[in-house]
Amino acid sequence: MSETESSTSAHPYLLDGRRVTIGDLLEAHLLAAGDKLTFHRPRKNETHHAEVSAEGGGTIRLPAGGKVYRSPSRAAGVAVGSGSFDGWSAWQTDSGLFLDALRQQLLDQAAAQPQPAGEADKTARVPTAAERHEWLKSARQAADTGAEPVSLSVRDLLGWWGATGRGAVREQIEAELANHGLVTQPPFEQVNLESTIQLVRVPSESASTASSAGDGEAAVREPGPTVGTIASSMAGVTGIKPAADLDEAVTQMLLNDFSQLPVMSGPYKVIGAVTWKSIAQARHRNGESTLAQATVEAREVRYDHDLIDVLPVIAQHDFVLVRGPKNDIAGIVTASDVALAYGTLASPFLLVGELDQRLRALITDRYTLAEVTAVCDPNHTRNLASFDALTFGDYVRVLSNPACWQQLGWRLDRVAVTRRLDDIRKIRNDLMHFNPDPLPRNAEPRVRAVIDILRTYTD
Repeated sequence: MSETESSTSAHPYLLDGRRVTIGDLLEAHLLAAGDKLTFHRPRKNETHHAEVSAEGGGTIRLPAGGKVYRSPSRAAGVAVGSGSFDGWSAWQTDSGLFLDALRQQLLDQAAAQPQPAGEADKTARVPTAAERHEWLKSARQAADTGAEPVSLSVRDLLGWWGATGRGAVREQIEAELANHGLVTQPPFEQVNLESTIQLVRVPSESASTASSAGDGEAAVREPGPTVGTIASSMAGVTGIKPAADLDEAVTQMLLNDFSQLPVMSGPYKVIGAVTWKSIAQARHRNGESTLAQATVEAREVRYDHDLIDVLPVIAQHDFVLVRGPKNDIAGIVTASDVALAYGTLASPFLLVGELDQRLRALITDRYTLAEVTAVCDPNHTRNLASFDALTFGDYVRVLSNPACWQQLGWRLDRVAVTRRLDDIRKIRNDLMHFNPDPLPRNAEPRVRAVIDILRTYTD
């Protein structure tokens, strides 16, 4: 393959949120249909074979059965028969280059091209896609050479994408990390914003039967809030040794305003916990009760456990101890912590609900269903049968349409109003998915301002 051929067809948008595919390598002439691929497993004394196919826009064909796979990781797993693999680091060409190396070439070519229109409009505080690419390359190099992995908070990670919350950029971050063969440890979506994470390499092989999360063909879990997204879950925990006396426990609880105190013989070993209730019951039975007599069972959960499944346990026992990524006790989550984390969502949730109702009433009153369908479903693929089938995004599409806006007769700037509505759409999505990250500080007044406009112009 010539140098000229390998330097064409690089796509700058690959730096901005889409996973590289076999089809991209074909289009860039870094691979060609019919190229042979091998997957060597020296420790198992195994070698598996495949070839590149143009079928399906770019796939890997396995000789057994002739099936094709868009995902290199899926192809590697099927070839072996079990386990999970990073296919980009498994398959290599006859020239000895791994698919991962070809992927890096393509990304470097994309970074060398002029930035897409609009990139220069971003504020200086937000890195460009090309700058982010170079940063991820350096993180990859650190991970490959065994140097200290890049460590940063989740909040700082989001800053590289110009975001303050994970809702709108989670998939983009995961895709760009995957393109560089990286993941975060622990997973950035499973811990709170102040938690420290490291950028590490995608595991080359694991015992799991699921495909490696490297190329997007495997089933993607739509994450709900995990226990680790509650700030106190990873904030450390103050405990007391089992040899201490009960008066010391009471003193610690009073000084720190604790409702419970873990009894621990080390960061990994939990004996139980004392609570005001257990202390009262112990001293009611015996005024000279020991710490052991006031100690009750302490429930433990992992940081990556779905919060929704843990809520009944917290409701029943008032708290849980949380084991972190290293299996130590990383923090504690109480019923008050959960209420504090989600109580702030109540007012925006109600406001967005009112805005949703007012927008639907406006569109129902001012437009026919045919007019709305022409804008929102011109190809009739959704079969919109009523206004009830419209989404918030449909409201934005209707009002963004110049002809529809003109029908309103409002002497307001259409672009400014619909841009604000699109911002609110993202806020609404975070609320509807109970994204645990804090909403932007100005989220509530921004929603209220649009509601005031609708009240003024429609009431």
